[in-house]
Amino acid sequence: MHSVRLLLCLTLPLLACCTAAPAYEGPPTSHFDGERFVNRDPVERSFADFVRLGWGAITDAASWPEWIEVEQQTIPYARVEEGISITFINHATFLVQVDGINILTDPVYSERVSPFRWLGPRRVHAPGVRMEDLPPIDVVLISHNHYDHLDEETLVDLANRQEEPPLILAGLGNGALFSRLGLARHQDMDWSQSLSIGDLEIVFTECRHMSGRGIGDQGRTLWGAFVVRSSAGAIYFAGDSGYGPHYRETGQRYGPISLSLLPIGAYEPRWFMADGHLNPSEAVQAHLDLGSRQSVGIHFGTFQLTYEGIDQPVIDLEKALEQAGVSPERFQVLAPGETRRF
Repeated sequence: MHSVRLLLCLTLPLLACCTAAPAYEGPPTSHFDGERFVNRDPVERSFADFVRLGWGAITDAASWPEWIEVEQQTIPYARVEEGISITFINHATFLVQVDGINILTDPVYSERVSPFRWLGPRRVHAPGVRMEDLPPIDVVLISHNHYDHLDEETLVDLANRQEEPPLILAGLGNGALFSRLGLARHQDMDWSQSLSIGDLEIVFTECRHMSGRGIGDQGRTLWGAFVVRSSAGAIYFAGDSGYGPHYRETGQRYGPISLSLLPIGAYEPRWFMADGHLNPSEAVQAHLDLGSRQSVGIHFGTFQLTYEGIDQPVIDLEKALEQAGVSPERFQVLAPGETRRF
């Protein structure tokens, strides 16, 4: 039964034919061909690849627990004026507090990350902090529009719980979806584009991934990572990305990087996932490429999206750090609801 559920989860893009998001329209650029966005080294997938992936979900995928109890935490409402505070909520969702600004990354509070409420990857633990216990959120960073990173219900709920809704920042083309949801405060960004919020400069940067909420809108909106430049140093939020030269280039252009949030999960099988997802060894190399003083793992342990077991990313990260000669203190993993100050 578990393998059948994972098979359905992996083939959701083929099922979601009628859920395509609005598409970007604009002139061609180095990463937009006039119709779809592209990576420097294009990612191509065939129908046979999806068949092979689905078969492996039945034969090779590890089992995950049905549910794990976590102790949900509360966050002080006082704004952080000195240093950097981060709190792990779940998956790629972090509360980042710096220079008096509260930032939420790829917020996901829904039970499933799917176009359907009755089908798709289902969370195995509650968010580490309840939405009603969050402090007021000023900015939401959306790395791309996959369902485990852009959760419509969560964005609407966040906007409705505050007198002034947060500003949503995302790649080109995503604003049309936010407008359709009734979210008025949003801005689309191209790679290397930046804007200032308070004392922060937020830059949207290149990464290696893809986008799409249905079979008809693949590559029609832009994906990316974020650099938040603050008085406490630069903070890098990777969102979701395969390995590539963009990590070293980002570190050289926007560094020194004080803190990086790097994905360590959803990486098996490598023949399919390597184009768009780091494995733990590659995450350690990205940490080194960025010249990051400190890194924290994201994108693991909440939703089963790929073959590896729930604990495997942390186990593989420990091995990768030892092999690379990097102290575990330099690349940490937090429990849901855990807060760290840097």
